[in-house]
Amino acid sequence: MSIKEHPPLHVPVLLQDVLAQFQPKSGENYLDLTAGYGGHARAILELTDNYTESSLVDRDEFALSKLTDLKDKGIQLLHTDFLSAAKQLIEDGQHYSLILLDLGVSSPQLDIPERGFSFTNSGPLDMRMDKRQSLTAEELLNTAKRSELVRIINEYGEEPRGASQRYADAIIAARPLRTTEELAEVIKSAHVGKWKKIHPATRTFQAIRIAINDELRQVEEVMPLIPKLLKKGGRVGVISFHSLEDRIVKRYFAEQRDAGFEAELDLLTKKPIDGATHDVHNPRSRSAKLRTAVKK
Repeated sequence: MSIKEHPPLHVPVLLQDVLAQFQPKSGENYLDLTAGYGGHARAILELTDNYTESSLVDRDEFALSKLTDLKDKGIQLLHTDFLSAAKQLIEDGQHYSLILLDLGVSSPQLDIPERGFSFTNSGPLDMRMDKRQSLTAEELLNTAKRSELVRIINEYGEEPRGASQRYADAIIAARPLRTTEELAEVIKSAHVGKWKKIHPATRTFQAIRIAINDELRQVEEVMPLIPKLLKKGGRVGVISFHSLEDRIVKRYFAEQRDAGFEAELDLLTKKPIDGATHDVHNPRSRSAKLRTAVKK
């Protein structure tokens, strides 16, 4: 079964660059901490042919349901977030030749309106990466205090303070909000000035999603665990999609670069590989940045 069949429209972000950085070899084992539809995983595992010692992680049950063909080949599937998975695998004494962390919202979430991650098609205000979690975007938006909404939109959406306050006021005035379309329209109505390609609600949706799924704390805490999971000579790649994620990854790799003899990783990329120039035919690569390193 070919990569393109899982699903037909799914194109993994920066796939060729990941393969070029990793140089997967036969027998190497692989850990994908954010498996999604498994596009990266299938391409790498075709080259390593080591399924029984490899692991795929996703907190999204729907994503894992699309990886049964790999499970049939003996791969380990873990239904949990990447931070919990990393801690569990370290406790189990696991080590890997290749580790990939593809941050942000995944294709299974973006593609299904009912998940509430996108306002392209109207859906419920959900945004949970793991449906077992109780807190939804609807609950947060309809119950949070103004100060909390302002903080979330300002910090996680990187909107100016004034815009964050306007959007928070508009959300409160429009309560109760039920759908992604309603939220997008509320933000659009509160937006000041002209806009062209990027919808005014884009950053607010990002902010709410990050808050609901505790994304930045997860990235902050998982990075120092990566060397503990790598074999000597093992490679790690991290794909980020916005400056908040990339800042955390960049800072950790910089600390490794400057740690001298205490460093556990050597950087393979001095500057991030930019999806806007390296993967121009994949719309979801536009804001992607890939950073890689190797275990000493």
